[in-house]
Amino acid sequence: MQIERFNIEDVLLISPIKRSDQRGFFSETYRSDVLTAEGVQLDFVQDNHVYSAERGVLRGLHFQIPPRAQGKLVRCTRGAILDVCVDIRKGSPTYGRHVAVELSAANWRQLWVPPGFAHGYLTLEAHCEVIYKVTEYWAPDCERGIAWNDPSLAIDWGISAMDVILADKDRVHPRLAELEPAFRYNPRNS
Repeated sequence: MQIERFNIEDVLLISPIKRSDQRGFFSETYRSDVLTAEGVQLDFVQDNHVYSAERGVLRGLHFQIPPRAQGKLVRCTRGAILDVCVDIRKGSPTYGRHVAVELSAANWRQLWVPPGFAHGYLTLEAHCEVIYKVTEYWAPDCERGIAWNDPSLAIDWGISAMDVILADKDRVHPRLAELEPAFRYNPRNS
């Protein structure tokens, strides 16, 4: 597995190796020891599988607050998505900044989204399937969100707001500035 870091601490881009032959391929898509070596020492408790029928489906920006905060290991197994995570850790030097990467069945990459980040993605093709592991069970009472089109986030989704397909709940999320802080930044070397 190849691991790449971003300019936002704790977010990782993971590229599993695919070994192909005439039968197909084999790939280790998750290795605890590799993530532990990168500072990710969490247990995954649930796998989620999401299908989106159309291009332009935007899911997010979602997060769960403590005590049910979730870390997510996200991959796209069919089609392609623009995957985005936003640092919402109050006091972080990268607070309000985001990472946006394309994940696809073709590039086989994964994104590690730690607790303390809002997460969302946009389908770039029809018939996308996304699978992600989470570190905490879904808890509706702890579920929160940020407006996907908050101008302060400056996320370039690459699509017109008129063409975005949203769930009703994702139309009414507040902007980042309107959120009650749920996460505090804790530097590793403090």
